[in-house]
Amino acid sequence: MNYLSDTVTLPTDEMMRSIQNAHLGDDVYGQDTTVNVLEEKAASMMNMEAACFMPSGTMANLASIMAHCPRGSKVLVGNESDIYIYEAGGASVCGGIMYEPIPTQTNGELAIGDLEKAFPVDVDDPQFALPALICLENTHNRCGGKVLSDSYLREVYEFSREKNVPIHMDGARIFNAAVASGVEVKEITKYADSIQFCLSKGLSAPVGSIVAGSHEHIKKVRTLRKMLGGGMRQVGIIAAPAIIALETMIHRLSEDHARARDLAMGLSSIKGITLEPEVIESNIIMFKVDPNLYSWQEFLNVTSEKGIVFSEMGYGRLRAVVHRHITDEDIFKTVESVKEIMTRSLITK
Repeated sequence: MNYLSDTVTLPTDEMMRSIQNAHLGDDVYGQDTTVNVLEEKAASMMNMEAACFMPSGTMANLASIMAHCPRGSKVLVGNESDIYIYEAGGASVCGGIMYEPIPTQTNGELAIGDLEKAFPVDVDDPQFALPALICLENTHNRCGGKVLSDSYLREVYEFSREKNVPIHMDGARIFNAAVASGVEVKEITKYADSIQFCLSKGLSAPVGSIVAGSHEHIKKVRTLRKMLGGGMRQVGIIAAPAIIALETMIHRLSEDHARARDLAMGLSSIKGITLEPEVIESNIIMFKVDPNLYSWQEFLNVTSEKGIVFSEMGYGRLRAVVHRHITDEDIFKTVESVKEIMTRSLITK
């Protein structure tokens, strides 16, 4: 049972068949008609003017940040965000942009008061790098798949208009957020000036992410994509399964959410596991193991021997991500195996 990430999902048979029939062309010149269809579809779903197909979510976020921010400015990011922790400092290295980490609340929010502190009282003082962008993450990975509420998104959007600073949303799992909230995704993206979302996580496409935004923004993103080495040629072979993913894989995400709650309930009943099942909102579970029984490293090794793969998310937090390859039987077997592992340790220590 591989709970490492929903990035381990494999394409469906329908996706694989679509590759054989994809119409191809050179996408750098805008000649791959399959990519063009994907981008038009994605832009429409996000209620944005345009979209650009990217090789990865990391490049998609980086290109968007660089398109929004001039050199020497600041991007405001959560201190627990994927952009800040897992994307190799790309905005600083490639764009000359300073990251300012904002404290992340347990529900994934960046408090308005903390965002306010990142803006100097005197914006004309030449000593300060000025904020040029606010980045939000929805759902929030390291906060356990938390979904940002409509009221919070509206509040941050109004704040950003007052400050005349745009919002970029790292929506790697934006469809999980929409399904969990029971709304269409465009009800979420109306609070963002640009968005990145992944096709290769819960949607199960083999490769790629999308950036959506205004025509002007996407024009800049395309130039940056080329500069960063992301210009692709006959890329319709991966755009075709991405189209199928958008057409067939969104509504089934609710199954992953239900199984995540089942897994959380099962694990929370085991002595030595600390987990609050009532806080599970999407497909990500965070839990801790009693260090008197196992260090997190020992626990990952022991569960791996049982064929169960979890991951560590900092501060000893362990993560399980439920995706379409995880079945009800897998959930049952996982809970029983972890129970046996923890009971064995309780007996011996």
